[in-house]
Amino acid sequence: MAERVLVSRVVPGSRSKSLAARRARLIGRGVLYIIAIVSAAAFMIPFVWAVFSSFKSPGDLTSYPPRLFPRVWHPENYVAVFKRVPFARWAWNTLFISVVATFGAVLSSSLVGFSFARFRYPGRDIIFLITLSTMMLPSEVTLIPLYILFAKIHWLDSFKPLTIPAYFGGGAFLIFMMRQFFMTIPLDLDEAARIDGASYLRIFWQIVMPLSTPALATAAVLTFIGNWDNFMGPFIILNTREKFTLAVGIRYFSSLADPDGVPTQHLLMASSLMMTIPIIILFFLAQRFFVRGIVMTGIKG
Repeated sequence: MAERVLVSRVVPGSRSKSLAARRARLIGRGVLYIIAIVSAAAFMIPFVWAVFSSFKSPGDLTSYPPRLFPRVWHPENYVAVFKRVPFARWAWNTLFISVVATFGAVLSSSLVGFSFARFRYPGRDIIFLITLSTMMLPSEVTLIPLYILFAKIHWLDSFKPLTIPAYFGGGAFLIFMMRQFFMTIPLDLDEAARIDGASYLRIFWQIVMPLSTPALATAAVLTFIGNWDNFMGPFIILNTREKFTLAVGIRYFSSLADPDGVPTQHLLMASSLMMTIPIIILFFLAQRFFVRGIVMTGIKG
């Protein structure tokens, strides 16, 4: 009887504690969601303003007090961008450079990462640390030496400096990320393939690479966005207007004076929005692989 009374006294208390803990977790999660929504809304304000401004007339854009919605919608602003500058050509240049450089960076970083993750040779860890140490160098430090090098080999005003170097490692960050992901793949698969007579190259192509889709997608998205938005490299290398990328072209467009003296900020908003939309679409399409790749690269060190 005493045991029954004790149980009847303890169980309600434990239930109340569990309910209180569950309520506290729900409240904490709700607070986090509210903070996330408010933060996302704050970051979305400039983008929303740019979207509506791209449909405004010059008068609406400079009116005071500022208005979010245009008085009259002007979708012809987007057509005017293509008439004023070779925007389609710039978009093609940017797409070509981004695709070629992304393919080279992902391929070469995968090969180097596979070497660091799978092979054992003298000085491997030291070479890996030296590779990682290059991430401490600001990219601006190498601009002048690279410019001198490309000038001596007559690569200026061409796409070669923006694409070919990507096939030589792809950068320390991508190498680190691919190496970390490859280390999560069991070595037993390699050993079984070696017993069956598979070469290391075949293991890389037919076993490791198919299992590394999340990491490959993450590397591809990050590299593509970096090349798509790259301004400093094309700005220094390219001189011909028809060879500009979108980032350099929009900067060039902003420096053009309108023959009638009319502000062109609405056209700049339209061109900037057209440059941003492909990146947003790409991120949403690859979001599942992107998040999984980021998580998996930190599992094993």
